[in-house]
Amino acid sequence: MKEEIQPGTSHRPPSTSGVSVKTMNIVLFTHPDFLGHVSMPRFADMLVQGMTKRGHRVTVWSPKPRFFNLQLPQVSKKWLGYIDQYIVFPFEVRNRLRSCPDHTLFVFTDNALGPWVPLVSSLPHVMHCHDFMAQESALGLIPENPTSWTGRLYQKLIFRGCCKSKNFISGSQNTKNILHRLLTTEPTRSELVLNGLNQSFEPIDPNHARALVGAETGLDLMSGYLLHVGGNQWYKNRVGVIEMYDAWRSSSTLNLPLLLVGLPPSHEVLNAYANSPYKENIYFFTNARDNIVHLAYSGATVFLFPSKSEGFGWPVAEAMASGCPVITTNEAPMTEVAGNAGFLVPRRPYDASKTAAWALEVGKVLGSVVDLSPAARQKVIEKGLENAKRFDTGNAINKIEMIYHDILSSPR
Repeated sequence: MKEEIQPGTSHRPPSTSGVSVKTMNIVLFTHPDFLGHVSMPRFADMLVQGMTKRGHRVTVWSPKPRFFNLQLPQVSKKWLGYIDQYIVFPFEVRNRLRSCPDHTLFVFTDNALGPWVPLVSSLPHVMHCHDFMAQESALGLIPENPTSWTGRLYQKLIFRGCCKSKNFISGSQNTKNILHRLLTTEPTRSELVLNGLNQSFEPIDPNHARALVGAETGLDLMSGYLLHVGGNQWYKNRVGVIEMYDAWRSSSTLNLPLLLVGLPPSHEVLNAYANSPYKENIYFFTNARDNIVHLAYSGATVFLFPSKSEGFGWPVAEAMASGCPVITTNEAPMTEVAGNAGFLVPRRPYDASKTAAWALEVGKVLGSVVDLSPAARQKVIEKGLENAKRFDTGNAINKIEMIYHDILSSPR
């Protein structure tokens, strides 16, 4: 019988409950819709719904695609978007501020919105921080993600604006640590509020989930499957997911398929797929509806999330809340989110000569999780469900609400 490995451990912070506060007037600065972001709009929507349900007046300010929608070559779209965001929108904000009610709190839903901070830096405001990977890359701290000279200038512009903010809320301890390392001055206020799940996740009977996902994909998934959810960003490590799968398959008699849910694969990911001896069992699914993703979590034998870096790592919590065992990287913030319920593996090395050894090592961990006895698997699932309770949306909104109120009530 194979030895059954146990999930890693981490500190679990206590949860707190919010209390009723006076009605606030809140303006949320959000990314423009035309950028096509996914996670940030969901986070902003969580804030809108949460604060509105608590009786606060919430308004969303975001650039409109005036120049972006001009019928010009696609290569011009990025620069036209910059005009909308950094020339037209600031002019609109200044006009709106003239009629904005007193005692309004201005909330930046992402630290990438830094260029707009100077517009309200003398007024009550707070910035939500999710990750600083772009800034670290621009500083040459992440060799896997080199930044062009224009990118370095852009990130400098963004972070110069961030430094004008006086109040911050970080979604993970790792993000907070990096923020303080990068800031040039001590902030007035810097708080940690673990992100709440911005969608509802709960366990679904695996066989039922597999049947429904199988009907959606046209695959026979009743024996189980391995799952990854994510895009093509360098840190998502989709290539590493395929390498991990290949290493496991090379030493296993099982032929469970691998499902990669997210954006269409990049050229690099397609190369890894083409070179896989098991590519007939690797499937990419794009534009999956939220309900199908939820079902895919519940039906998966194991969820693979060997990210190189993250701001938070929502899929780890989502999979656990859906009753799925998780394998993720043994570095923050993945360890922070996985708590004592995840199976931890080393980060994929930057040195290409070492990736084969890495794949063999993590492939063994994958095999151990796949081969868990039913009783051991149930214990892992229960740990994951308990861990996922830390990311309760209501608790997160309660904490954020109190911070908002304190900032708005503080003397300028």
